Amino acid sequence: MRLKHYGLFFLIIILIVTAFIVNNLYYERTIDELEDENDRLEEEQAETSEKEPMQSVHLDWSADFSYQSWEKVEQQANNMVEDSNGKFDKSWALFLVQKAKAYDIDPFIVYELLKVETGDTFDPELVGPPTDYGRAYGMSQFMENTAPWIADMANLPYEKELLFNPNYSIQLSVVYLDHLYGKYGNWDEALTAYHRGIGGLEKYQAENGHAESWYAVEIQEKAEQNRSVAYNN
Repeated sequence: MRLKHYGLFFLIIILIVTAFIVNNLYYERTIDELEDENDRLEEEQAETSEKEPMQSVHLDWSADFSYQSWEKVEQQANNMVEDSNGKFDKSWALFLVQKAKAYDIDPFIVYELLKVETGDTFDPELVGPPTDYGRAYGMSQFMENTAPWIADMANLPYEKELLFNPNYSIQLSVVYLDHLYGKYGNWDEALTAYHRGIGGLEKYQAENGHAESWYAVEIQEKAEQNRSVAYNN
């Protein structure tokens, strides 16, 4: 009877040791696969950077900054707050205008993009619907596979939680728009690429023969309207 119990005991020990070894082998294989995938993504990003260097031109906007300049900033910021019915905070608007001007980008292009991306809510904690590529987060609706390398371009740290910081999100959108406009040289392609991705832009152009998507047209038209209102006030 005792021999039977000992045999059962040793069988259990063997099963536990076997399971432990198999689990370790699987874990090591999984880590190796993740490291290989990370290396592949880093190589692709490096190749893209070599093939598509940034064409950004950053103006020294502070060189002639004066109280007159600040009045224009406030005027544009106030217009954004009024247009959003108060949903776009004044501090966000001031930050957006200054950051956009530093990159020589029309602030109202960025503002209208944020309006479209959030469905006119300007919700900094917005989480987009599930897609094949994951979800989009924050006011600028960046995905986790895009945001890290844009943050790197902007010389900013990256954590998923930061995507819900409105000013962080705004700065990423400005830097990415600057990158896309530098790449394409026009807002139709730059905005359509922001919305659909580079591959999506190429597909849209192949199907339509142009890059004038509803997204690009709406943002540019409404930016022009807001710009006219701001400068006529």
